[in-house]
Amino acid sequence: MRRHRNIKIVATLGPASSDEATISALFEAGADVFRLNMSHGDHADHRERHDIIRRIEAELDRPIAILADLQGPKLRVGQFGSGAHDLEDGQDFRFDLDPAPGDGTRVQLPHPEIFAALEPGSELLVNDGKIRLKVERCGSDFADCTVTVGGTISDRKGVNVPDVVLPLAALSGKDRDDLEFACELGVDWLALSFVQRAADVTEARELARGRAAILSKIEKPAAVRAFAEILAASDGIMVARGDLGVELPVQSVPPIQKRLVRQCRAAAKPVIVATQMLESMIESPMPTRAEVSDVANAIYEGADAVMLSAESAAGHYPIDAVRTMDSVARSVESDPTYREVIEASRKADRTSVADGIVAAAREIAETTDIAAICAHTQSGTTVGLVARERPRTPIIAMSPEMRVLRRLCLTWGTHCVLTDPLTRFREAVISAARVARDFGFADKTQQIVITAGVPFNIPGTTNILRVATCDERLINRVDPE
Repeated sequence: MRRHRNIKIVATLGPASSDEATISALFEAGADVFRLNMSHGDHADHRERHDIIRRIEAELDRPIAILADLQGPKLRVGQFGSGAHDLEDGQDFRFDLDPAPGDGTRVQLPHPEIFAALEPGSELLVNDGKIRLKVERCGSDFADCTVTVGGTISDRKGVNVPDVVLPLAALSGKDRDDLEFACELGVDWLALSFVQRAADVTEARELARGRAAILSKIEKPAAVRAFAEILAASDGIMVARGDLGVELPVQSVPPIQKRLVRQCRAAAKPVIVATQMLESMIESPMPTRAEVSDVANAIYEGADAVMLSAESAAGHYPIDAVRTMDSVARSVESDPTYREVIEASRKADRTSVADGIVAAAREIAETTDIAAICAHTQSGTTVGLVARERPRTPIIAMSPEMRVLRRLCLTWGTHCVLTDPLTRFREAVISAARVARDFGFADKTQQIVITAGVPFNIPGTTNILRVATCDERLINRVDPE
């Protein structure tokens, strides 16, 4: 019988994982979703990787999701006239719009939007928070600051402004070009950086025009504060802990992670936990114990996916990193405590027929000898609702829409299978039984639960639940032609 892993693995592609043999090995090792990081490489690089993934998908007859991660606006200081400068605690330092080379007392900050949002008491962080400054006085073209944490400042270092909402769109000119390229290429998910408000998500959705699902990266305090609205506007969420840990106290990130994962699950929308999960495996074939615990913690929380960034994109051991995540996931999911934690955190407002049907499907599957829950879906919504229940039995997502199945590769517990369009419920039962047998989830002596909607091939019509045998001879006796 097939071994089944519920949590999904997202692997970022890059210089260490660009050839077909490596990408195929990453998939075989356990990667479910491949991330194209638009911050690095050019369109030709990403097109080549996309084409390789689609060839592997066709060869293996398995849907594979592709996520294009947009860079977002990058806020950086200007250049210095004589190299790097050391800023000391307590000294004065000015940011302004003057393009003249900087020195030990000032530097250009070529973002008037920042000055428009600053006020006395605001904090500016430079170089991933290694340098911290407090704004004392500011205007439309300057900010006089006191250095609270000193360090070395040099050309083009990044700037974070954690405690204000900046009047900046989440999409830069580059992002708009990358978004259109990615949608024309046919990616399944767009990850949106620098999200501060729900309107940022709405703008990206309008540009995507349904060609890709929108996944919002939560990496700014403003996004945490506006999370309910952002979640409602998004198709999925990424908890981007790296930038969150720069702009917020690091000790606040774990509780935020837990809270966001639970809210995503309640909304039946996939959530990825990302950043530095197996960071040491960039250089080492073995992770640290703390990293393994971090991955395990995300799995215990009920996240839909965990993500590898530089570990698979630029590290020395990309395939080992995926294998490690896969091994950790299988170990956690076989732990009885995992089921206790997952089931104790099951909480959802059930207000529709579909809500009731998927809850009943999970109850039946867990109280009787059911091999799998087979969900016929046109839009993917019902499968998301089944996954929200976190059932003990595998979820088989069945659809005639490859676009839908690829997106569902990010959803917890789903095994995605392309099927023919349905016209009768008997076809749905037989199709589910064959898929469950063919993919090793059941044999003909076992039973499955089937959910579907009548009339068929119309999104949002889930209204039938059926317990059926996987023996077609018995199905034919119950449902003759």
